[in-house]
Parts: sequence; structure tokens; C-alpha cells
Amino acid sequence: MFGILEGMKIALGIFAGVLIYHIYATFVGYPSAAREARQGYVLESEKTAAEAKAAELERQRDAAAQATEEHRKRLMASQMAEQAAKDTLESEIRSYELQLSEKNRACAVTAADRDWLLRH
Repeated sequence: MFGILEGMKIALGIFAGVLIYHIYATFVGYPSAAREARQGYVLESEKTAAEAKAAELERQRDAAAQATEEHRKRLMASQMAEQAAKDTLESEIRSYELQLSEKNRACAVTAADRDWLLRH
């Protein structure tokens, strides 16, 4: 049926086909597959970076909101303490003036003295 020469032709054809496929795969197929893989990796890494950045911005926003709330609470407490101190001072001044009036004495504190006391 087949002779040695025809077998060699078939083997040479198969070898040539494998060689052509190898050349094609080396210069066209593998680089394009690698390029597609890199392109997918770049998109995935950009997505991951964007998600990380969004998470960090959200964390910073939450931390800033918490810090602002704590500052507001401290400011409110400070204002309340300051108002309580002013009220106490006013009460002490009125009490002292009442004691003086009961003894038929006048208070020599002027409005300027009173303002100075309130500031300090």
C-alpha cells in the first residue's frame, strides 16, 4: 500500500505542519494570549485599587465625622461648664451684695470691676 517514500512524505508533512503551528503559536498565539491575560490583570488590579481607595476614603470620612462629633460634645461640655461658672459667680456676687445690704453697707464694686471679675 504505502511505500517508505510515501510514509516519509506523510511524516515530513506532519513535521512541517507541527513546525508551522509552533512558529505561529510562538510569534502570534502565545503573545496575544499573554497580552489578553495582562489586559485582564490590569483591569482587575485597577478595580482592586479603586475599591481600596474608596474603602480608605470612607474610613477617613467616618473617622472625621467621629472626631467632629467628639469635638462638638467637648465644646458643648466646655460651654456648659463656663455658663455654670458664670452663674455661680453671679450668685456669689448677689449673695455678697445681700450680706452688705443687710449690714447697711454699700458695695464698692463698679460695673468695670464686675466685668473684670467675670472675665477672670
